[in-house]
Amino acid sequence: MKMNLEVVVVSVSDVDRAKAFYEKLGFRLDMDNVVKEDYRIIQFTPPGSGASIIFGKGITSVQPGSIDGLTLVVYDIDAARSELLSHGVEVSDVFHDAEGGLAGGFHAATAARALGPDPQGRSYASYASFSDPDGNGWLLQEIKERLPGRTDK
Repeated sequence: MKMNLEVVVVSVSDVDRAKAFYEKLGFRLDMDNVVKEDYRIIQFTPPGSGASIIFGKGITSVQPGSIDGLTLVVYDIDAARSELLSHGVEVSDVFHDAEGGLAGGFHAATAARALGPDPQGRSYASYASFSDPDGNGWLLQEIKERLPGRTDK
């Protein structure tokens, strides 16, 4: 059985502000549908992604800004970071796991993060982070070579 992650719901406090932010990121606007006064659904898809995000009004009861660790995989972390910076997005410096593991981006405490890309240049080990206007946390993760079984090829 094959399953695809299709949509992640992101809770925001100001729908129009969030829409402007995700447009600035270069995400593709798939839908902005006002169903009624208290129900609006907006869907964006990151460039090249098969999964989308949805937010809006009346979509979820989750506290705005409560999502952390949404991950965007990129081939070149420095180029992706530069691209976001050129669009006015505040992005952290590139970092890796201070203990040398591959889970550096998923440490809640920044103390477990070491400045700079992974010294060994490994896939899955270099990160940068940013947040949307509500504080929903995103990671960029550099992957140049996929682990076995992590590709359709």
